[in-house]
Amino acid sequence: EKGYETGEHAPGLKLGGCGAYKAAHHIIKSHAKVWHSYNNTWRSEQQGMVGISLTTGWGEPIDPHSQADIDAAERYIQFHLGWFANPIYRGDYPEAMKNYVGRKSAQQGLGTSRLPTFSVQEKIYIKGTSDFLGIGHFTTRYVTQKSFPSLQVSSYHMDQDLAELVDPKWPAPGSKWLYSVPWGFRRLLNFIKTQYGNPLIYVTENGVSEKVQCTQLCDEWRIEYLKGYINEILKALNDGVNVRGYTAWSLLDKFEWNKGFSERFGFYHIDFKNKNKPRYPKASVDYYKNIISANGFPNPREVMS
Repeated sequence: EKGYETGEHAPGLKLGGCGAYKAAHHIIKSHAKVWHSYNNTWRSEQQGMVGISLTTGWGEPIDPHSQADIDAAERYIQFHLGWFANPIYRGDYPEAMKNYVGRKSAQQGLGTSRLPTFSVQEKIYIKGTSDFLGIGHFTTRYVTQKSFPSLQVSSYHMDQDLAELVDPKWPAPGSKWLYSVPWGFRRLLNFIKTQYGNPLIYVTENGVSEKVQCTQLCDEWRIEYLKGYINEILKALNDGVNVRGYTAWSLLDKFEWNKGFSERFGFYHIDFKNKNKPRYPKASVDYYKNIISANGFPNPREVMS
């Protein structure tokens, strides 16, 4: 979306309403081709796995008793995660995407939907092309129904007919889009289990940034974030979700897209002004070290001998 629709990121194209869909269409087909290539040529010899990693938030209806809000929250997930996961696990784009983009395209006088279609052969070729699902997850939104007139300039965002809201009480220590909402992670993982046949999941990205540089490297909000989110993954495991591994984002502060070095996700603080780029451990380093040593939360009563 940012590369082919809004032009914020490379290659900087502003192909409103169709660019992101076309780019995603090619990504999904090329992903399937790589999976089949590995499956036919290397799998028998190497016994490896090929998957895809998708980053998505969770959408929660602002009014759980409103069918319109429930449907809008469902659309939020389908337009984000389902856009890529549905073709790979179920053989086609989500019905919500096909319906909404198709209807709005027709209202705009277009002969065909701005959302491309897969042929029958392509659907068969794409379905099942993932040995595991990588999930990047950072935050949650409340979602409500909001109708965008189809006569406006078409866009991926407006096709969804929804508004995203946040609770002002949610902690937001870093990037303006990133609120700490641990319970959304368990709901997302259970959604994946239900929708896609309980696939093998690796959490490939999960973490929180900071805008204000803490001179004492005391990132207690990151510790709280990790505690909350990892705890929800453990609850999801108890729910029967097939999560095999977890990777925190990120080991080091690094170049963060168009935010440069201003938003820091790392366990280790990097002094970018020093030509040698020295690294300094933040408080979260010891906390996370204990978690990975224990492969879970250490028993607070256990005395280290």
